[in-house]
Amino acid sequence: MHTGLKVGIFATALAAAFGSAYGVGKAVGPVMPEAPAARHAGHTAQNGTASGAAAPDGLQITEGGYTLDLKTPAVAAGTPAELRFAVVDDRTGRPVTAYRPAHGKELHFIVASRDLTVFRHLHPRRAADGTWSTPVDLPAAGGYRVFADFTPDGAREGLTLGADLAAAGTYWPAEAPRPAATAEVDGYRVTLDGTLRPGEPGALTLRVAKDGKPVTDLQPYLGAYGHLVALRSGDLAYLHVHPDGEPGDGRTSAGPGISFTATAPSAGTYRLFLDFRHQGTVRTAAFTVRVAGADGATGGGDRKGVEGGHQETGGGHRH
Repeated sequence: MHTGLKVGIFATALAAAFGSAYGVGKAVGPVMPEAPAARHAGHTAQNGTASGAAAPDGLQITEGGYTLDLKTPAVAAGTPAELRFAVVDDRTGRPVTAYRPAHGKELHFIVASRDLTVFRHLHPRRAADGTWSTPVDLPAAGGYRVFADFTPDGAREGLTLGADLAAAGTYWPAEAPRPAATAEVDGYRVTLDGTLRPGEPGALTLRVAKDGKPVTDLQPYLGAYGHLVALRSGDLAYLHVHPDGEPGDGRTSAGPGISFTATAPSAGTYRLFLDFRHQGTVRTAAFTVRVAGADGATGGGDRKGVEGGHQETGGGHRH
């Protein structure tokens, strides 16, 4: 569709965003019972289905006794704004003020458009009362999803909660990024190799090059040479995985390859966003991955395995 839809007021944008939320789980199909979500930093399943299967991360606004309270449910596209939110302890009704840090941060915060063409990995600041805030400037109107990835102090397991965000403005639906073997970002070429499989671990390797030469001096960022976020197209189920190894462990090199192990919760199409740091700047490379089920179907086309390419709109990092 090539006709712009003018969203005149926030209420209209919100209605569109919340309406899309009612379709969660339908666009891609049910999560396979044998396919637990890959989780990071000790994350384990916390909300199961009747069969005992774990739902993927990020689909719930409330889980494990905590609720994500997004205090800024709408912004204007193309205009700097401040997002404010809190993680509420359902037992007390009060915002959480103590967290167990992971990779140098108390909480990791992701914003992604529902068409997966815009991605932001933000680093909000927490006030003494437990309210988090971060600046954001979303380039395109439409529906977004925010993810808060955290572990409350004293909790055994981490959580990823999600909520809907609307960006008001003239909305132009974007087509899914075309598959390609590499992603280009700021003069860097990142190549993705490997296979994601539903319900079982798969190895992924991302290799970074600049000006045709392998990059062998990647810099640590949040305690790793790279961070990988995967979102399932349709419902934006969330996977957050980290590399195999870490800087200073005596076996992990500073590039050009960054290796990960990840498990897809189901067949379908996923967008992968790799954050890496080089020469003092964090950059994000984005890929499209189609995961085939046992019958060879991907739920999003007839191509199998790892396919990639297409830089997310406007970069991916804000501090």
